[in-house]
Parts: sequence; C-alpha cells; structure tokens
Amino acid sequence: MVMDMITTSSLGSVVDAVSQTIEVIVEIVTSSDNVPIKKRFAELSCYLERIVPLLRELNSKDTPASEGLRTFVDILNLQTEEAKKLIRSCTQRNRIYLLVNSRSIAKHIEEITKEIIRAISCIPFASLNISFKMREDIEELVSSMQNAEIGAAGVEEEILEKIETGIQERNVDRSYANNLLVSIAKAVGVSTDRCALKKELSEFKSEIENLRLRKDKAEAIQMDQIIALLERADVASTLDDREKMYLIKRRSLGLQPLEPLNSFYCPLTKEVMVDPVETPSGHTFERSAIEKWLLEKHQCPITSNPLDTSMLRPNKTLRQSVEEWKERNTMIVIASLKSRLSSGDEECVLQSLERLKDLCEEREIHKEWVILENWIPTLVDLIRVKNRDIRNRAFCILCLLAKDSDDAKERIAKVENSIAPIVQFLGRRIGERKSAVALLLELSKCESVRDGIVKVQGCILLLVSMLSNSDPQAARDAKDVLDNLSYSDDNVILMAKHNYFQYLLQRLSSGTDRVKMTMAKTLGEMELTDHNKAALVECGVLDLLLVLVSHDDVEMKTVAVRALLNLSSLKNNGQEIIKKGAVRPLLDILYRQTSSPRLRELVAATIVHLALSTVPEEGSDSVPVLMFESGEDISELFSFSNLTVVSLQQDIFRAFHAMCLAPPSADIVKTKLREDSAVQILFRLCEATDSATLRANAVKLLCCLTEDADEGSVIEHVTQTSVETLLKILKTSDNEEEIASTLGTIANLPKSTQISNWLFESRNLSAIFRFLHDAINSHPPQKQVLIEKGVGATCRLTIPTSLQLQIKVAEAGIIPLLVKLLEVGSSLTIRRASIALAQLSQNSPRLSRQISRRQGLFGCFSALPESACPVHRGLCTEYSFCLLQSNAIQPLVQALSNQDDGVCEAALDALLTLIDNERLQNGCKELEKAEAMPAIIRLISRPCVSLQEKVLTCLERIFRLVEYKNKYGNSVHMPLVDLTQRNGPCKSLAAAILAQLNVLHQQSSYF
Repeated sequence: MVMDMITTSSLGSVVDAVSQTIEVIVEIVTSSDNVPIKKRFAELSCYLERIVPLLRELNSKDTPASEGLRTFVDILNLQTEEAKKLIRSCTQRNRIYLLVNSRSIAKHIEEITKEIIRAISCIPFASLNISFKMREDIEELVSSMQNAEIGAAGVEEEILEKIETGIQERNVDRSYANNLLVSIAKAVGVSTDRCALKKELSEFKSEIENLRLRKDKAEAIQMDQIIALLERADVASTLDDREKMYLIKRRSLGLQPLEPLNSFYCPLTKEVMVDPVETPSGHTFERSAIEKWLLEKHQCPITSNPLDTSMLRPNKTLRQSVEEWKERNTMIVIASLKSRLSSGDEECVLQSLERLKDLCEEREIHKEWVILENWIPTLVDLIRVKNRDIRNRAFCILCLLAKDSDDAKERIAKVENSIAPIVQFLGRRIGERKSAVALLLELSKCESVRDGIVKVQGCILLLVSMLSNSDPQAARDAKDVLDNLSYSDDNVILMAKHNYFQYLLQRLSSGTDRVKMTMAKTLGEMELTDHNKAALVECGVLDLLLVLVSHDDVEMKTVAVRALLNLSSLKNNGQEIIKKGAVRPLLDILYRQTSSPRLRELVAATIVHLALSTVPEEGSDSVPVLMFESGEDISELFSFSNLTVVSLQQDIFRAFHAMCLAPPSADIVKTKLREDSAVQILFRLCEATDSATLRANAVKLLCCLTEDADEGSVIEHVTQTSVETLLKILKTSDNEEEIASTLGTIANLPKSTQISNWLFESRNLSAIFRFLHDAINSHPPQKQVLIEKGVGATCRLTIPTSLQLQIKVAEAGIIPLLVKLLEVGSSLTIRRASIALAQLSQNSPRLSRQISRRQGLFGCFSALPESACPVHRGLCTEYSFCLLQSNAIQPLVQALSNQDDGVCEAALDALLTLIDNERLQNGCKELEKAEAMPAIIRLISRPCVSLQEKVLTCLERIFRLVEYKNKYGNSVHMPLVDLTQRNGPCKSLAAAILAQLNVLHQQSSYF
C-alpha cells in the first residue's frame, strides 16, 4: 500500500499520469454504485471526485514537474488503481461474504484514504499556480478525510457481533439462525423470501468453496464456522433432509440416557452445572453458587485460598461437555416419550406431554427435534380426546412447534381433518379457546394453510366474537388471525358485522349514501375499546365522518355525530377532532332551530368530550389544543345555555368547566365568562334549580370562575342566600365532586366583613367542620382532593379580621386537625393548613390571657408560672390559637424541608408570627428548641425569590439578638455573599444582613 520510493516519474510526463488518474476516478465513481455495500465506497468515490477539479487545473496549466508533484501523482495513481481493484473484487463477490468481511473492507478503504491524504500533503502548492479557492477546497477535503470514521456500519457491526456470539456460545437454536439470516438479508438488500434467502446462502457457500480452491485456508475455516451457524436456518435445507440426518444421529445414541459424570456436578449445589466457572486452583463451581458463597466468604470452598469473583473464569470445555450430554439425553427422551402415550394411562400421558412441553420451551432446537421425531400427527390426534387437560397440553405443544416454523404449520395442515377441531374449540371454554386461537394465529401466518382455515364453517364468526374476549392475549390473537384472513371480501363483511373495522372504513369512504349511513350508525352504536377508537382515527375515520356531518340529510348528520361522540371519549381523538375544525360545524348544528332535540343532545355531549380532551394529563408535555378561536364563541355558547333546556345546560357547563382547566385557554375562558356575568348567573342558578345534576355542574364551573378572580368582580354577586346555598349543598349533597367544588367556592369567597358575618351566622357552617372531621379521620388518601378543598375553605374562615369565625373554627376542634395534616397531608394541604394556622396565630397575642405578677422590693416581677406560654407570656388555651400550645411548631419546622416552595413559604409565615415585635426574644428561643434555625437558613438557597425575601426578613429579625447572630452568623455568610453577587431583588436585603453581621460596611454600594 505505502509507497516508499518514487518509481514512475521517469516513465512519462506528469500530464499523462494526471489524465490517466482522472479516467480511473471517473470509472471508480461510476462502478461504486454497483457494489452491494455502497456506503463506504460512496464516501471514497466522493473524496476522489473532489480531487478531480485539482487534477484538471493541473492539466490545463503549464505546471512544472517538481519532485513533490510527481510524488503526489504517483501515489494517487497507485491508490486509485487499488480502489478500482477493490471495487471490481467486491462487485464480483457474494453479498453475505461482503457483509461478513465488511471490517476488512473498511480497513482497506481506510488505508487507501490515508495514502491519498499523504499524497495531497506532497503537493508543493507554494510553487504551483493554483487558485486560492482550489487550495481552500483541498484543505477542506483533507479535513473531511481525516475526521471520517471509516469502519463497518452500525447495522453491519451489530450483525457481525451476533455471528461471533453464535459461534462462541455454540447457539444452535433454529430461530437464532433464522433471525440472523433475515437481518443479513435486510442489511445487504436481499429479499427475505425463502427462495431468495436460500439462493443467497447457496451462493455464499460457493464463494467459500472458491476460497478453498485458492488455498486461502485460514479465511475458509472462519467462513465454515459462519456457514455452520447459518445452515441451522430453515432455508438451508428441506425438512426431509433434516429429518434423515436427525434420525441417523438419534439412532446411533442408543435407547437409554447416560448418567452425568461426577465432574458435571457443582461441589456446592450438588447439581449438574449450567454455567461452570473455574478458580485459579482448578476447581469448578456453578457461577451463581460460588458468587453467592463469595459474598460472605472470600476464599475457595475447597482449598481455602483467597478468592474473589474477578478471579473466576468460564470453564468452556466443561460447559460444552455438559451441553453435549444434555443434547444426547434429550434426543433419547423425546423419542421415548412417544411410546408412553399408548399406555392408556391418562396420568402418564399428561406427564409425558408436560415433559415434552418443558423441552420445547427450554430450547429452540428441541422443538425441531420433536417435529423431526414426527410427533405432530400424534399431537393432532390428542386434541380430539375427552380429557381437557390432555387437549390443552397438546394445543400448547402444537402452538410452540408452529411458532416461526412454516414446516411445522404445513405438517399440521397435512394431517387429515386437523383444522376443523381447532376451529371448533374457539367456541369452548376460555382455556381451550385461548389455546385454539393461539394455534390458529400461528397457522394463519402460512399462506398455504390459510385457505384451509377459512373453509371451516363458522371460523370467522367465532374469531370475531373472540375480539371481546376477557383474555387480552386471546383477543389480540383473534384480531391477528382476522388480519391474516382479510384477503377475502366475504370474510371482510363478516368481520365488519362483528366489530372488525379495518375494511369498514373503505365502505364508509366509497360506498353509497345508504351504506355510509349504515357504517356510521354501526360506529356510533358499537362498544368500542380505546384501542379500536385510536386505530379508527389513525385510519382516517374523522375526515369521513366530518363530511357526513355536513350532509343535507338530518338522519345522516345524526348518525355521524353519534359516531363522533363515541370516538371523542378518547382524549387524543378529541384533540384530533378539534384540529380537524369540527367545533364550528357542531356549534352551528346546536344553534340551528331545525336541528332535532336528539341531534342537539348528541352535539352537546360531543362538545363536552372535546372540551375534556383539551385538559392536559398530569406530567404531559403535549402541545395544548384550543377549543375556541375567539371570545365571541365563548359568549355565544354561554348565552345559548341560558335559553335552552336543562339537559343541554348541564353539558355546556361541563364543557366550560373543562376549558377552565385547560391552559392556555383557561384564563381567556374565565375572563370572558366573568365579563358575561357568569358568576352572577351561576350563583342564582344554584339557588333556584331543582336539578341536582345541573346544580353540581354549575357549582363546579363557579368554583373555577371564582378562583384567583378579582374580589371586586365577585363580591357584588354574593348574597347571604348565596352563602347559605353553598353551605346547604355541603350538608345535603352526596356527590363528592360537587362537595369539593362547593368547598373550593367557599375558599374563593371575597374576604369582606359582610360575607364573614354571613358565614358566622349560618346554622349550616358546622357542615364544613363535620366534613373535615369525617374526611380526615376516615381514609385521607382516598379523600385527598376533598381535604385540600376543605382546608382551603378553612383558610377563608380563619382570616385574621374575623375573630368570631376563628373562634368557631377552634371550638369545632379544627386546629388539631390542621396540625395533623401538616404531617400527613399532600403538599397543597400542608400549605393551606400552614396558612390557616398563620392566620389564627396572628390573633394569639390578644387572646392569650395575661397573668398579673407581684412586684418585689427591688422592682423585680415574680417569675411566670409553669402554665404560662413562654412566647405570649400569658395563659394560652386551644381558643387562643397559640402554635406552641397546639404543638404546631415542630410540624411547621418539618414543612420547611418540603420540596414545594409554596409550602415552605406558608410554614415560614406561620413561624414568623412567633417573633413579631416584643415576642422576638421568647419566640426565637422556641424556634431554636425546635431546630428551626438551620432549616430556615437552608431556604436561602431555594430559587424562589419571594421565599428568599421572607427568609432574609426573618433572619434580619432574628439577628437583632446578639446570641443568635453569634451562633448562626457564620452559617449564613456564604449564601448571603452569593445573593449579593446576583442582580436580584434580594441583593440589598442580603447585604443589609451582612452589614448586620459586620461583614459589610453600612455604606457599602450593595445597599
């Protein structure tokens, strides 16, 4: 390859050599397309083609024949000839041969590429009249060639690794060889048809014979190993040939299995080894056994020498001996089992079949031995016997044999009257149905057997009925069989009548109006699985149905909308219907006076499904789908709801509720509905309606509209009757969704004194408290949403400006429940419980009963009694809302470690109420007892700005006390410095605390 001396410079002019090289390159570029493995040759021909412009420029000018130029031309000429020779050789070779040699071919191309790079480096560009653009192009070419990764392609490399594994592991499984041969065929562009594979394998074997004739023995031996592996595939030989070879070998083994040699047994397990490994001292153990031993002891069980797993080596020789012993005995066992079937003892037959089944499942090669032992006629006879267990085992073994083997399928079909009993078992018990359909699925994969299946009376009907089978696998198998049998129009008609829809779509597309109506009606009335719904949409059913929705005939519209309703219950389908622009036509039908009541109901129900489909699932990153394109559509639909019947009203409210949960349209929908006085209308409707279902949907929508709403836009619509109605719903409703929405609406009520008074005066207020007690003390995990809403309502009842309501909350025993929820509630529950406790704690100082203390002779007051609250310096009871008295401090401190920043912020707000004003000294002592200081300091590193600000405000307050500044100042130093180095809202606060800690000067520019 590498040329050490220039030998051609004196044989002719550089110009002639350049012209000759150009011709060779053109020939290489043309012929590289004919090489079966094109990719690597395509890259090489591309590199050479990019050199041609340089050669032509050299040829067109009076270029001096320097030593460097001669070297370039000679090396390039030599390498192009080498590439041409390689391409010619590969073009004449078998495709499989080229694939298994792809590594050496890639290496050869890599060497040629390196030599071409070396040739280019010899060009004396400085002394040549070469354009600057040409030099840039050549530099870019060299860079591309140097950076190219030349090697076997990914697919080729994967196949080569499988070949090596099959050879090393002695993998004799027929399926392994079949799959490997198919992978090779796909990689080299050969059809996977049996005849084509057989032809290609035969040519590969001929190629190896040619290697022997050329006396290339080393390569021939390697190829023989590959051929031995691939010849295990079905296409390599006929079943009759394999049967003859098998019987010759089996008969030479004798009749009795051999006992295992002593060396086959593991010294630890006393059982024959499967994966033997050898120690440095020469002792062999079962891998799993010795590895388990070495987990506890680090020495050889026999010699006691030091030993670890890294010192173990596979004993391949022993493993091969064990496998050969097993194969010999297995052949004898398979042959001997058949004679036991004629004993007449059913138990003996069952045991024999069970053993045969285990052997078939154990290794792929065992299945082939069973076929070659001519077990199939015997097994077909056994599916006709009375004993159900025997039948089931026979079915199971036949199915195992037929899997991935056309030879087995054809042998089963050739047995007289073999298909009919299999089909008949589709109508038997579930176990036998499942076994029969699994076997039919395997048989239906063979084209030569399908006609025999279809000819059995009732076959398609029984198969279609199994699509609704309770066993999912049996249903899938039945569907796959029907797919394999769908070549006949008569079969398709029967399938469509029994819910197999693949060809129904064709008739929905191209049939007459009458046929289309029938097909659409069928779709609308069928109980479809989600899988079927998704499959129908993927096959284009929506476009077909939307055409029918726009049909002039009312009945056609009705059946089409009914079908859409059925399909739209699947979220992805609903989104697809919206994307197809179906919303506007549906609304037009809803508003049209000529539409029948039934059609309107179907349209309204479909709109509900479409709205629900826009609500994203938790954790979903799918692109949101907008239900309405403008606010006018929202107003129009809501206005219509006020003028229509109850059944349509409740569906419209359900649709709007779903839209209020679907970003990014939620804010738009809420704003528009509030502008349209929806809050007022919904409050009045809840007060007046007699329909429990309508009221439930109205209050769900009301909860969404009052959430995060401007209090001014809500307060004008809330009356005492509204408040009383909400509380009565809690008292009387047994609908958990309605209860949750009602609690949410109460939580959203404006914090006005008037509304607080109405809540206080209501005799039904206790419904909230009773609900919380029941929900928390029963099954919290099942009531999580209700508890979250209930605690949210409690937040509304505990606002600091309504002391009377707070007292009612305390009297109802809610405070201990809130403390309990700090430990067991969800993140949202903990946050809301913390808010409620913080609001209650704000009024603790005024509710704590002060203790009069006598003044001593020297002006000192007597000590506080033990019962006094150390924070509020008085007597705190459950009605003074004291966090200390209610044992809430420790759970609040634990909440500071929650991953939710909102929870931490709410818990911190509650704890801050202990260090307000004159309570700073005593409150800090209690916080330190609860180990709150480190937890608060850790919050500085949280990314939430509002939380950081509160933490810094808290620390500034705490560090006013010298003892805490000295104790905790160092631990906040680095986090605070980090904050001062960011241009955020917390920079000046952090700097102020650093100044407080004497780290920064008070006049620092950070302030």
